[in-house]
Amino acid sequence: MKNVMGVWQYDDQDLERLSLIMTLHDIGFDMDEVETYMKLLLSGETTDNKRMQMLEEKRRRALDEIHFREKQLERLDYLRFKIQEEKENQS
Repeated sequence: MKNVMGVWQYDDQDLERLSLIMTLHDIGFDMDEVETYMKLLLSGETTDNKRMQMLEEKRRRALDEIHFREKQLERLDYLRFKIQEEKENQS
């Protein structure tokens, strides 16, 4: 990224990085996690394992959230069923 006559110009590598930052944000990374991930990526060292750990942890948390929401839906459906059942028994 460079500033030419007051206009920022981005090369393909810059656009790839911006796209990755947006993806990380979209999958639930907060600002600190994005910063850590990008620093690891840009460090020039082999950081594949650490970055994979970060992604696996985020995936695990997402699955935990999905399972929690599934249980909530089951309970909601049960309560709806009970109300419907009571209505039918009163008729």
